[in-house]
Amino acid sequence: MQHATGLRPPSRLLVSDADHHRLTGLARASLDRVPETAEEPLSEMDRAIVTAAASMPANVVRMGSTVTIRNDGGERITLVYPGDADISENRISVLTPLGTALIGATIGQTVRWSSRGGRELSATIEVVDAPACGREGS
Repeated sequence: MQHATGLRPPSRLLVSDADHHRLTGLARASLDRVPETAEEPLSEMDRAIVTAAASMPANVVRMGSTVTIRNDGGERITLVYPGDADISENRISVLTPLGTALIGATIGQTVRWSSRGGRELSATIEVVDAPACGREGS
């Protein structure tokens, strides 16, 4: 089981209505096949504060956001749906432990998650670039 919410207070998970709808559906569809991958995103969506996509603050990580995180070295990644993931291009699926930890987090926040091997990891969000027009929810 992954633990994506280590340092995130429950009231700090803000998700757009479009992302909430699509992520909930995606996680539910995966529940029977890969429950270890689906349970954490479902849990996150259950506790999310849902808002209109047009009202999302710029500092919140959402689908399609490009995020600069500080961890052991620092990296720039884009949060995407599983079909768009490509590790060689730093496009990370929202259904990975890191992806689930990032959705709804804000600049300055430290997120924690467990790697698939069970190692505890963390990163601090330094920059959030909003999705390019037409990329959110793609």
